[in-house]
Amino acid sequence: MRLCCFQLFNSGDIDDVLLVWSAKQASFDAACSIDIEFQLGHGLDATKAYLSASRAPAAAAALERLRELEADGEFEGFSVEERSASYDRYYRD
Repeated sequence: MRLCCFQLFNSGDIDDVLLVWSAKQASFDAACSIDIEFQLGHGLDATKAYLSASRAPAAAAALERLRELEADGEFEGFSVEERSASYDRYYRD
């Protein structure tokens, strides 16, 4: 599942945000192994805007979690390009 979420992150389709959230919520192990950053393929601001506008029931929970982590400084210095390159190195090696 983690690798699939990485591929969704790289695809850059904003509609995949909730697919990644759903995968992350599937079980305790999935929640631990799927990075929250996999939702941010379009960046933090675009993802928050998408979730704010979404009527999907899970969108509010996903947005709340992103805001909590943002307030804690989790995404300081986050870059889609740098994170993508980091994941690419991880999966290539």
